[in-house]
Amino acid sequence: MPIEIELFTAREDNFGVLVHDNTANVTVSIDAPEEAAIRAALIRKGWTLSHILTTHKHIDHVEANLALKAAFSCTIIGPEGDKDLIPGIDQAVKGGDVLRLGTMDIEVIDTPGHTNACISYYIPSAKAVFTADSLFSLGCGRIFDGTPEMMWASMQRLMALPPQTKIYCGHEYTASNARFALSVDAGNEDLQARAGQVTLLRGEGKPTLPVTLAQELATNPFLRVADAAIRAHLGMESATDDEVFTELRKRKNTF
Repeated sequence: MPIEIELFTAREDNFGVLVHDNTANVTVSIDAPEEAAIRAALIRKGWTLSHILTTHKHIDHVEANLALKAAFSCTIIGPEGDKDLIPGIDQAVKGGDVLRLGTMDIEVIDTPGHTNACISYYIPSAKAVFTADSLFSLGCGRIFDGTPEMMWASMQRLMALPPQTKIYCGHEYTASNARFALSVDAGNEDLQARAGQVTLLRGEGKPTLPVTLAQELATNPFLRVADAAIRAHLGMESATDDEVFTELRKRKNTF
């Protein structure tokens, strides 16, 4: 297997992710939520950290940057718009950039909304995208610095990826997201089945990731703003997609 992806829990509900290129012996951490959890994963796999790919400035995604850099001399890459707020950053990138790490081409996608400078990382050869706090399984991130219009535009960029793309997000929020999704899309049989799977996984202490984009397109209300049933439930049959997305995000904020 040329590329391996190791998913693990960090902090209270963060996900840590390591991406390892076996051909070039390159190991990338997506964000750095917790030093101990990342070190434990590296030891478990027998890998040495070479890079940290930062998605945004929030502390639960950058807290271990400096400690890991001191330990491994790894290169830290992060969003241009947050470059002054990313501890230890060595290289700033923006949407449209392509990183070549080992044998991996890693595409940078601008996904603002959660913060103004959020980015996601897409690795075509691994058929995987790392969306942090932009796109969640069955949900999307809370909007802090950005606007609903920005976040919807970000969702559309991610929706344009191949349907088989595996999504790795930044937090284990799927169970609570499923409850909200069912409240606005109760008749969706795919969503009902997915919610049942999530309940089983969480009951067994297993992560709900990865999930494919195809699954999300069928079940995530934030990607389904054009759906007639959701629009009817909201009483927004003739609204724009932006307006429906904004209403969904507003409702989720207080759900």
